Amino acid sequence: MKDTIKTHIAALMGKGLREDNRKFDDYREISVDVNPIPRANGSCRVKMGETEVLVGVKLEVGTPFPDTPDSGVMIVNAELIPLANSKFEPGPPRAPAVEIARVVDRGIRESKCIDFPKLCITPKEKVWLVFIDVYPINDAGNLFDAAALGAIIALKNAVMPKYDAKEEKVLYKELTKNKLPVSKTPVLCTFAKINGSIVLDPSTREEKALDSRISISTLENGNICAMQKGERGTFTDKEIMDSVDKAIKKGKELRKLIK
Repeated sequence: MKDTIKTHIAALMGKGLREDNRKFDDYREISVDVNPIPRANGSCRVKMGETEVLVGVKLEVGTPFPDTPDSGVMIVNAELIPLANSKFEPGPPRAPAVEIARVVDRGIRESKCIDFPKLCITPKEKVWLVFIDVYPINDAGNLFDAAALGAIIALKNAVMPKYDAKEEKVLYKELTKNKLPVSKTPVLCTFAKINGSIVLDPSTREEKALDSRISISTLENGNICAMQKGERGTFTDKEIMDSVDKAIKKGKELRKLIK
């Protein structure tokens, strides 16, 4: 079945076509819902075509890493459940979930969009921990970009809860007026290579047909902050540079959705 789909998709691409009539460098229709989770410090629901992802940000207080004693900590988790795709299985995170979490983490971390030193409460003892949890609701392809977009929107809208230093506990029901210190807006664009053609925002069927995948995270100034290649196929130097140019252009379009 997979070979049949791949043959069909590859044949269409050879004619310059996609099943949903999009151009090779077009996203599906995208919509965002800011802070749909009242109890989270920040959250976002992203719909990218039929792909739907919910991202929540939770802030806690804990100990810093030994090598960064005066900086906050960020941890990204992705949970792929059968509700989103029948191929997902319950239980500990498997390779696809780990890869999504790492790609989202790298784009945010390497962009240095979060001012981690500002999240220090007491050096070597107490810092804010930023947990980003990714929950796909429906997997119709390209969970990477939907998750990354949801994550940066949730972070930019996250509000700091009150911390009682005497009691050494977070008062989750008492929010301050301070937002999480986020100064930049990294945006991820994922491309699939299928039988020599490269397309943006692959659908589920296109993902089944792809030979290779590359995800590129860029900033407002056009700088690249992270790249991640997936699957066994290869990209030429020219294909990578062309994809970078498109990622910079599409990144500007995606930022218009960020509220």
